[in-house]
Amino acid sequence: MSIDLKSLELFVRVAALGAIGKAGTEFGLSATAATQRLQALEATVGTQLFHRTTRAVSLSTDGEIFLAHAKRILGDVEEALADIQPDPRDIKGEIRIACSASFGRLHIAPHVTEFLDRHPGVSLQLAMSDSVIDIVEQGFDIAIRIGALAPSTLKARKLAVSPRCLVAAPSYLEKYGTPSTLDELKTHNCLTREDMRTWSLAAPDGTVHDVKTTGNFSSTSAEAITEAALSGLGIARKCTWEIADQLSSGALKPVLGSYSVSPFWKVFAVRPPSRLPSARVRAFTDFLESKLNKIPELCGD
Repeated sequence: MSIDLKSLELFVRVAALGAIGKAGTEFGLSATAATQRLQALEATVGTQLFHRTTRAVSLSTDGEIFLAHAKRILGDVEEALADIQPDPRDIKGEIRIACSASFGRLHIAPHVTEFLDRHPGVSLQLAMSDSVIDIVEQGFDIAIRIGALAPSTLKARKLAVSPRCLVAAPSYLEKYGTPSTLDELKTHNCLTREDMRTWSLAAPDGTVHDVKTTGNFSSTSAEAITEAALSGLGIARKCTWEIADQLSSGALKPVLGSYSVSPFWKVFAVRPPSRLPSARVRAFTDFLESKLNKIPELCGD
């Protein structure tokens, strides 16, 4: 079976426009020549791709299925051509990225302008959500994920580290005292993400202790937990990159600093397993890694 790329491109445009003649004009073909090309394509694949009337054309059921494959094939060809371009400014196409709201706001959004200035042929779509997005089902190129990765077929690349610590506002500690032992921590108001009330803390000797915390506030939003801690509501477990400014200013104070939060987290770029990353995805991942490696709270092994 042999299918030429121009026929695939014509097929995709006809599907988008719903008109053979109009699509044919874009390719320098008459309506008759465009129709003949589509008929030859249908003969090659062995099925009818369009339903035709005197006024319009619409995809058949098989045409809908074939369209998804045709777009992917043409996208792969575009990426292959981009990969062999010597000038990075020649990289073209869209990058769809998913990440958490706080990480995206602090460590991706501030660098978008610089990246797009370097690669003017690229467009970037950034979806920020504290919910885990299925990047395969929703068509994302990469996701930036922090923490322990669940078993999956996704390909992962480590970009940085993400240590965590316990913190509280000075107003809370002045009112309720600073815990000095894990048993004392159990008596404090602990602010949690969703229902993650058991905190694992590693002692200086490496021994890990599971502490069942209690508290009157939980949230699916990492930023909501930070705001609650800043207001003096309780003790929070936070990534150091989230609260670097607040620690520096003294708005938040470390709690039980001799203990480290376990397990040790890392920052990953994950991508679908089905294909090699495109030149634009590699360019963005390399760029983001270089930016993260300049942030003290995200450096290390």
